[in-house]
Amino acid sequence: MNEHELLYILALQHVPNIGDIIAKRLIAHCGSAEAVLKEKQQNLLKIDGIGAVTLKHLFEKEHLKAAEEELMFIKENDIKVSYFDGEEYPQKLKHCIDAPILLFETGNIKLKQQRVISIVGTRKITSSGIAFCEQLVEELAIYNPVIVSGFAYGTDITAHKAALKHNLQTIGCLAHGLNQIYPKVHKKYMVEVEQNGGFFTDFWSSDTFDRNNFLKRNRIIAGVSEATIVIESAEKGGSLVTADIANSYNRDVFAVPGRTTDIQSVGCNNLIKQQRAHMLSTPLDVPYILNWQLEEETKPVIQKQLFVELDDTEKLIYNYLKVEEKQQLDLIAINCNLPIFKVASILLNMELKGVVRPLPGKLFELI
Repeated sequence: MNEHELLYILALQHVPNIGDIIAKRLIAHCGSAEAVLKEKQQNLLKIDGIGAVTLKHLFEKEHLKAAEEELMFIKENDIKVSYFDGEEYPQKLKHCIDAPILLFETGNIKLKQQRVISIVGTRKITSSGIAFCEQLVEELAIYNPVIVSGFAYGTDITAHKAALKHNLQTIGCLAHGLNQIYPKVHKKYMVEVEQNGGFFTDFWSSDTFDRNNFLKRNRIIAGVSEATIVIESAEKGGSLVTADIANSYNRDVFAVPGRTTDIQSVGCNNLIKQQRAHMLSTPLDVPYILNWQLEEETKPVIQKQLFVELDDTEKLIYNYLKVEEKQQLDLIAINCNLPIFKVASILLNMELKGVVRPLPGKLFELI
């Protein structure tokens, strides 16, 4: 996409009453944003869902002027711009009907062939919520996922910091233009985040700071990820909106359960109760549900020992696999009379000890 094309896409994006869905429809019909802005109104009115109200401000000259100013900001600040139909645009987000036509980014974001998960939750995260979030990122680090969140207080910044601690790529999805940062206190993390990921936004530098922007940006958090994890949430909150959006995109949603008396667990408990989220009781539930397999090059180098110490439950699974040779995780849990989440954790420990190895189809066998 050259500057000329970008200029007209920006101009179309600036038109009131034309959001991402309508803009894509107009571009698909006319062939380009420039063609849309130069097409006769009577021809555009023939497009399904396009009415006079939608086109009311389309041909005003101020849109190109505003686009020129924003293009100058983009060039001066070395901002990367991805077009929704381009190769560099995040593939998972591309399949979302309301994904932004333009995505602005800074940093060193690399999403191709990467596992991407979003971690969201309340800004008033509890100490137990922080502990679980940190444990989650630590135990998933071996799978090298990209950690996405909103760079806000509480759960968001906890997830970003945990990702940085374990050298994982992390992306902050912002609810404002790239000429500012909110909250300002998090500015101290920006350089490190950009070195190990970066920032996404679909807002211009001229966009006013608005509360509704946070709800709008949540579609990016949900859209770029294969799964959204809610650590803690009150009965209402932005993280529940993100979970709803993820569900509408047919993505997996996880929620960490809590006591019924805990205010910051009501939202998560409701997601689980209403079957809108998987219950996340242990970090290893994530790779199990998402069917992640460890790549050979990421597996720890283990020197097999002649004598490996196993605890009672590990011995139980060992003896079972000795008879069955290889078996699916679910059947191992059933036949050994153990919870699935516990078996997943035990099998990972046994894998690290060099006793078992995973196979395609959630199968495991003794080494």
